[in-house]
Amino acid sequence: MKPVICFGEALIDFLNTGKQEDGCLMLNNYRQYPGGAPANAAVAIAKLGGNAIFVGQVGNDLFGDFLDSSMQSYHVNTQFLSRHPSAPTALAFVTLDQYGERTFSFYRENSADMMFTQEQVKSEWFNKDTTLHFCSNTLTETSIAQCTEYAVNKALQANSVVSFDVNLRHNLWPEGKADINTVNNLIRSAHIIKFSLEEFNFLANGKPDEYLKFCLRWNCQLLIITDGANPIVYHTQNFSASVQPPAITAVDTTAGGDGFIGGILFALSQFSHLRDAVENEKVLKKVIEFSAQCGAIAVSKSGAFPALATLDEVLPKLVKKQVSEPINQEPTLDAFFWS
Repeated sequence: MKPVICFGEALIDFLNTGKQEDGCLMLNNYRQYPGGAPANAAVAIAKLGGNAIFVGQVGNDLFGDFLDSSMQSYHVNTQFLSRHPSAPTALAFVTLDQYGERTFSFYRENSADMMFTQEQVKSEWFNKDTTLHFCSNTLTETSIAQCTEYAVNKALQANSVVSFDVNLRHNLWPEGKADINTVNNLIRSAHIIKFSLEEFNFLANGKPDEYLKFCLRWNCQLLIITDGANPIVYHTQNFSASVQPPAITAVDTTAGGDGFIGGILFALSQFSHLRDAVENEKVLKKVIEFSAQCGAIAVSKSGAFPALATLDEVLPKLVKKQVSEPINQEPTLDAFFWS
């Protein structure tokens, strides 16, 4: 199984589960979940049966212990998860509205994930069969942005595939909004790029057609734009298309995007070469449909890691049995991608 390295933050999501009165006080109740977009993506890949490796840094504290053991419990390889001797593990408090949409409050200043250095990046992680996946949360400050760019360049030198889930969290950036030039510098390097429509429009700065051409001018072989319950639009060097995601009642959207990109990376890791999927319109549509189902399952449950889909949950929703098939024959990935 081709490895996917997910680089970046692992943090604790404290999910608001309601309120309770205590005397004159109305107190929020929070439940502790493991999270962080790259960590979620790693677990999404592993739960589907993929070879997921997490690279990042947590504190030498109880939260770091919890994140390490949680990822391992879902069969994510954490041998390259570092423990900072003094910096704490990052925290996020998550509040959900009636539609399951999230509001985040991050506690990440001088946290362990931000202290990861170029010296901790190893060339031997990368080869032609490896995919490196990262998000923009490791671009928000100069030192970690330089480290991320260094890792990406190491991956490119080894002919690895590079995946970038833009995943903007404007409140993590010093100016209160993402730096477009910093993000676009990494856009130039990635073979797979995922945006939400809101993120794409922000970075396009009123010129969506020009920005799309910019993104596809460099390394990009697959560009995906999601828009909640609306069609997922995707572009390659040769064609564009869209897929309608499954209708779902959202309970918690925390892991929806990570479940989706995890599905993409898992599915593409099944092919010998990225081009085998992205240059075949029929196959690529199946990859997007598969991943959309992964995302839909994730938002139908609470939390991140526990909500992410397994292959046994996804495939029965996608693979239609033929009348001629034996009754006990289980659906397979090959049957879905190549049917």
